[in-house]
Amino acid sequence: MNSSATSRFQVFSGNEAEATTIRNDESLMARLQGGDKEAFGILFQRYVKLVHRICERILRDDTEAEDLTQDVFLFIERKCRIFDRSKSSARSWIVQMTYHRAFERRRYLVSRHFYTRENLEESGSSVLGKRLVEADYSPEAVFGRNGLNKILESLSEEQRETLRLHFFDGYTLSEISQKLGEPLGNVRHHYYRGLDRLRKQMFGNNVPTEQRHGK
Repeated sequence: MNSSATSRFQVFSGNEAEATTIRNDESLMARLQGGDKEAFGILFQRYVKLVHRICERILRDDTEAEDLTQDVFLFIERKCRIFDRSKSSARSWIVQMTYHRAFERRRYLVSRHFYTRENLEESGSSVLGKRLVEADYSPEAVFGRNGLNKILESLSEEQRETLRLHFFDGYTLSEISQKLGEPLGNVRHHYYRGLDRLRKQMFGNNVPTEQRHGK
């Protein structure tokens, strides 16, 4: 994300030393819900790269991703009071709100014929393709709306945890490998095996080969 986009939020950013101290994300969300701009600045610094990465993955356009990243953080500031720490972590809520806004923007761009190819390549994230509800964003709710609860029960613990960390906490496969202390090859195996099962549950045998393998 370029410096001009980041500068729009400089007014909210605390000094770098304070932003890097150990602070609980949920506590920062509580402060933000009370109107604390400094808390917003710290959350922005922590999550701007992750939010931009998700926006870029879904929109497939750098300029649109940068614009949407700024929109997401304005949305987070405006809608922070719907966050409920009993449903998810602050990180997971930010990730899900990012998906919510990104898929909305993507649908708009498709309706405006922004993309040149008729059949857009779907990202792995489209497995959770039904519209998110702002106030109902827990993993159980999202999977339940997509009718995936039963198939989730059939996944191995490693597959479930890998998919949860990727889709709901926004970690890359490399980051998941480090977090779980597993070789990257194993994490990739858990991810693609679990993703194949979810896609088959949603689409049956009509899933293109390239989608089955996350390409």
